[in-house]
Amino acid sequence: MAVTRAKKTEQIEKLAGDLKQVNSMIVGTFGKLTVAQDFELRKTVRAAGAKYQVVKNTLATRAAEGTPVADALKGLKGVTSIAYTSGDPVALAKALSKYVADNPEFKFKLGVVEGKVISINEVKALATMPSKEEIHSKLLFLINAPAQRLVTAMNAVGRNLAVVVNQGVSEKKFAE
Repeated sequence: MAVTRAKKTEQIEKLAGDLKQVNSMIVGTFGKLTVAQDFELRKTVRAAGAKYQVVKNTLATRAAEGTPVADALKGLKGVTSIAYTSGDPVALAKALSKYVADNPEFKFKLGVVEGKVISINEVKALATMPSKEEIHSKLLFLINAPAQRLVTAMNAVGRNLAVVVNQGVSEKKFAE
């Protein structure tokens, strides 16, 4: 059954509204995914805080006009699906990379991070990066570490003095 022009226009408008708010996207393709595998893929993408949609190439190109991801959706061929987020691109890349490792039927075509088109290898490299939360915790540790070292050094003077006095008392060096 053919999709009517009004239905296509509605799909374009809905996708365009979503893509205007997107800063990161991964474009993929799949050959023979089962319904269960597709359900698992959608669940994985939702858990990463993203959206997933199988799109017609021409409709995706039209919907992406004037958005940060327009360059990525030009000239697509074959079966195309997009996973997109306005949140953490690393979380999306990690989730999809884990899914691809378990389901080789799904393959990456390209990605977009902050409006810049990236290759398949860069998508895989993005998946190995630490998440924003991990980076924040490491940064806070590095900021806090000098203060901890200063306090440890200041406490060491008093502790070392107490050890020397204790040794002197036990060896009766202070007796007259």
